[in-house]
Amino acid sequence: MKKWDELPEKFKNDAVREYYDILQKRKASLVIKRIFDIIVGLIITIIALPFMLIIAIWIKLDSKGTILFKQRRVTTYGRVFLIYKFRTMVSDAEKKGTQVTVSHDSRVTKAGKFLRKCRLDELPQLFNVLKGDMTFVGTRPEVERYVNRYSDEMNATLLMPAGITSLASIKFKDEEKLLDGANDPDEVYVNTVLPQKMSYNLEYIRKFNFFYDIKLMFMTVIAVLK
Repeated sequence: MKKWDELPEKFKNDAVREYYDILQKRKASLVIKRIFDIIVGLIITIIALPFMLIIAIWIKLDSKGTILFKQRRVTTYGRVFLIYKFRTMVSDAEKKGTQVTVSHDSRVTKAGKFLRKCRLDELPQLFNVLKGDMTFVGTRPEVERYVNRYSDEMNATLLMPAGITSLASIKFKDEEKLLDGANDPDEVYVNTVLPQKMSYNLEYIRKFNFFYDIKLMFMTVIAVLK
């Protein structure tokens, strides 16, 4: 972790300090977390490569466009990185709608519906984990426009790397349905969904330790299987 004085100015407030002090006391868990990410990330990547190749071929045959979807997201201390996902929407989807997806979104491809349901579209994020941009368990990375709407306390979630899964991801696994019928899905997301998700993300920091991460990973597998 960075020293308090080295943090970006927007992090230097009393709300963030509470969570910073919690993580300072759990530096050992943070080190174990990174070692786990590298070792397990390498193992899963090697095992998943054949399946990723099959998915890549399927995406290419299913619709026109690139195999991977890349987007600017925000991770530790507000650093911007490119997140990798298998493309599940038509080309130029962001130009044809909002940055959040609603249920029965017409932009989602046939292959994309299956990949999203099983969360297989997130397999390429294994490379983000190995690069250090992400971790297995942590706050899901948001796009810059949403991060710019964070409250002081919400910024505390950026003290740790963005994650593939989280307590909020499990609780909001049907997020698309929550945005169904909204006149402005973006505003509903920012004003209603995001604050609720952030409450879970902040709770995660309070409870953070290596074994809690393992528990959340098992909870994610169970949620996907259901």
